[in-house]
Amino acid sequence: MSRSGVDVFGGVDTHRDVHVTAAVDGVGRVLGSESFAADESGYARMVAWFGTQGCVVRVGVEGCGSYGAGLAGI
Repeated sequence: MSRSGVDVFGGVDTHRDVHVTAAVDGVGRVLGSESFAADESGYARMVAWFGTQGCVVRVGVEGCGSYGAGLAGI
C-alpha cells in the first residue's frame, strides 16, 4: 500500500548480514521500519519497500565506507 502524497525520508543502519531501515514523514512521524538482507536482492526489496511508504525524498545510509558500501553504490 503506497501513501501517495506523503514525503518520505529514510535511514538505513547497516550491518554485515542485515540492514535495518526506517521511514519517517516530513514532520518526523515513523511510517515504518523493516530489515533486509545485505545483498543485491535485499537492496532491491528495500528500494521497493521505501517506494510503498510514499514519495521518497532522501535516504541516508550509515557506514557507506564499510557495510553500507554496496547499498550506497546503487
